[in-house]
Amino acid sequence: MDVPFKDKAGLPTAASSSTAHEKGQQLEYALDEQIGFYLRQANQRHVAIFANLMAEKLTTTQWAALVKLKDLQPCSQGNLGRETAMDMATIKGVVDRLVKRGLVHTAPDAADARRLVLRLTAEGEATVVRNLSIALEISQETMSTLTLAERMMLMELLQKIC
Repeated sequence: MDVPFKDKAGLPTAASSSTAHEKGQQLEYALDEQIGFYLRQANQRHVAIFANLMAEKLTTTQWAALVKLKDLQPCSQGNLGRETAMDMATIKGVVDRLVKRGLVHTAPDAADARRLVLRLTAEGEATVVRNLSIALEISQETMSTLTLAERMMLMELLQKIC
């Protein structure tokens, strides 16, 4: 895979890391030139904005689960995890906390008692409705430093990576 790196002289190059290694070039890893470094900072910024504006003391994963469940219900916990890009352990913890708060109701699946079927409670539905405009504001604030064209490009590129 071609990734940008610096050779020993500190000059950027786009040669693949395996090719550089084969040529005897020493690779240098500059953290502030790595995609993960910026993705983590962007996520930290978004989470801070989310925590500051979301009045219901919901986490980003809890909000994602509530909004997606509103669209899919009834659905299994496994399906909700897939639809929100959460692994099974994460979605289980998220659902458990939402159930404890009275926002989600679980019941055994009539066809498969090992599977839980999830639905929003009336309070869960109301929570989603109350916070939709805030969630949109959070997204706008997260990307507020970008032009409309840059926002569209960022979303397209992130979707391509994912």
